[in-house]
Amino acid sequence: MKQLPLAIGAIGAGPEQSFDSYVPGTNGAALAHLRLGGVAGAPVSYLWGASGTGKTHLLRALVRRTHEQGQRSGWFAASDRMPWELDEAWSLVVIDDCDELDEARQHAAFALFVDAATLGIPVAAAGRVPPVDLPLREDLRTRLGWGHVFALQPLAEAEMRAALRREADRRGVFLSDEVMDYLLTRFERNLQPLMAQLERLDRFSLANKRAITVPMLKLMLAEEGAV
Repeated sequence: MKQLPLAIGAIGAGPEQSFDSYVPGTNGAALAHLRLGGVAGAPVSYLWGASGTGKTHLLRALVRRTHEQGQRSGWFAASDRMPWELDEAWSLVVIDDCDELDEARQHAAFALFVDAATLGIPVAAAGRVPPVDLPLREDLRTRLGWGHVFALQPLAEAEMRAALRREADRRGVFLSDEVMDYLLTRFERNLQPLMAQLERLDRFSLANKRAITVPMLKLMLAEEGAV
């Protein structure tokens, strides 16, 4: 069980875990729902979509906003250790990676739903497929579809480029069109691994005291054994 009394830990310590840093693309409705307090008006808000569509980013941003407002929350994911227990002082319960919950964690998640509903605590959750297709026990799958359900779509290339450019600007590094083109052709067009590559590239650039170029990117990948 992972309890988050402060805006640290699973929600991170940087602006990358905020609503402001999320590039919505066609997912503006989900962003607005979470950002503008829609979670409080429903028993559950469920996000689904492929890897890289920003499900976990939005959940972390929601937890960050909750804590910034002086409230507390509980965060649970398929990889978290048992037991899972609800704290009556929480104002939000988050369950991530719902499609990966094993039998024991399905039982624990159902118990969280029952306790949260009794106390009027909203639940925000996410998985790769819609509630109806989740490989879960029927009572839990049904509850995940009780409230608002949002299907998140991948970013278009222009939006992905904008997101990478904004993150590079935040880090204070120049990302040329050539480097951007190489990243987008060399790696899967999924924002999460692309952001991870940008972070590694920034560290590699600082360590070698060189500007970010395609030759330097190739050198980094060669040293990592990625080429």
